[in-house]
Amino acid sequence: MVQVGNLDISPPLINASCAWASDLKQLQALFDSPYTGAVTTRTSTLGGFAEDASHTVAFASSSTTSINSYGYSPHKLSQYLTWIESIILNAPSTSKLKPFLISITASTADSMQETVSAIQTLRAKSPALSSRIGIEFNTSCPNIRGSAPAGYAIAELASVLSVLADAWRADPSLTIGLKLPPYVHGGQFAGVLDALRGYSDAQGRNPIAYFACTNTLGNALLFAEQVGETGTGEGEGEAFAVPTALGGVAGDALHPLALGNVLSFARLLEVEGPVSGLRNIVLVGIGGVTSPEAAARMRKAGAAVVGSATLFGKEGVHAFKILSGER
Repeated sequence: MVQVGNLDISPPLINASCAWASDLKQLQALFDSPYTGAVTTRTSTLGGFAEDASHTVAFASSSTTSINSYGYSPHKLSQYLTWIESIILNAPSTSKLKPFLISITASTADSMQETVSAIQTLRAKSPALSSRIGIEFNTSCPNIRGSAPAGYAIAELASVLSVLADAWRADPSLTIGLKLPPYVHGGQFAGVLDALRGYSDAQGRNPIAYFACTNTLGNALLFAEQVGETGTGEGEGEAFAVPTALGGVAGDALHPLALGNVLSFARLLEVEGPVSGLRNIVLVGIGGVTSPEAAARMRKAGAAVVGSATLFGKEGVHAFKILSGER
């Protein structure tokens, strides 16, 4: 068991926020699996994302690598709250207290305030809900046209992060995490900690309980022949694995960089003094967790919890049995 904020995750194996955690059936299957310690939803917004045929995924034929052009979930936040309430309150009394991490995003303080208020209203309905629901702020989707991942300029998120910090100060039982993009140099890692240090309270506690490292790496390209497909149309896009040509790469191809991100944060957090409030941040290692050996490497790098998306996309919830070491 790993304690992340006020949530207990056992076993310390979860799904990463992804397209295969989009609807009620998928969320229920993840909740029912004995091999997942928590369920992370697909990233939702207040109004839902306008998904179309250009938003899809392809899997490489020579490795467990994926490329996707997905944006956020087409389902509104309110729909996820309804589904989660139903799943939790209808769970057998003998079931363990498996938590939900509600993945959200917002670009303004006002939209974040409305988002957090809706989640807190649900949590306030009963102890069964408040003890099983946390928030994951996705700062890192690379596929939103005209919008760079906010996690690459996290200091500019001050007004949005302040909303989360205020919500935690009003209710310290709220568990909050950040889904971060893949970073490539030391200044980026230090910048994240610099941006968060100021939110710690007088007791040396910080509102951020965990980092999910990492999201997909954007601006990646796979050709159709790399995913076992050949273009049949006449347009340029037919040559590529996804209709947008460029997308976010994940799975095996991302694994070394994801390990480096986890190790870099682990080392920085280790030397943080207790007054900063950052030393207790838990790392969730995501990126190329496609085998039990890859999961073990994530833990060795410093992840307390391990997450998977690409293998989950290929294998369904059976992926988590595979990652646990069983077949």
